Amino acid sequence: MLAAVAASVVTFALAWPVSSSAAPAAQQTAKASAPANDPSGMYSFLREGEFVQLTLEDGKVSGFISRFGDADSDKGEFIDQFFDTAALGGDRLSFKTKMVHGVWYEFTGTITITPGKQPGQEDYRVIKGTLVQHATDASNHDKASQRQVEFKSFPQDLSKP
Repeated sequence: MLAAVAASVVTFALAWPVSSSAAPAAQQTAKASAPANDPSGMYSFLREGEFVQLTLEDGKVSGFISRFGDADSDKGEFIDQFFDTAALGGDRLSFKTKMVHGVWYEFTGTITITPGKQPGQEDYRVIKGTLVQHATDASNHDKASQRQVEFKSFPQDLSKP
């Protein structure tokens, strides 16, 4: 699983249009506000090796889903789907991704803290709710499938600035 996550992070990093000097500043900002009250971080997605990246910065939530493609044209390739819209109010999270290869996602749910876990530990936070996957067919009709999901936070190293 870690190899797949590392590969997807490398893929994302290579595709991310940020200068090398800007990346450390963004990482420091995210780390500086990452204690117990900040849900920023990586969470599991639907399959092993897939993840949701959630970022809370200046009160605004952003992020993306990194997942394996399912269509014949992208089967097994990592696809990054950035949030088109996102909102976080208290523990209520919602987002809608941009469409990639005719597929997009909508999520509504809550972010909870696992009792007995400490910030930085695996599964410290859990995002629970309803995920709707939309897929367009050859005639541009939307086919939606809905399921209840639980995305668990990945461990974080909080000792670095």
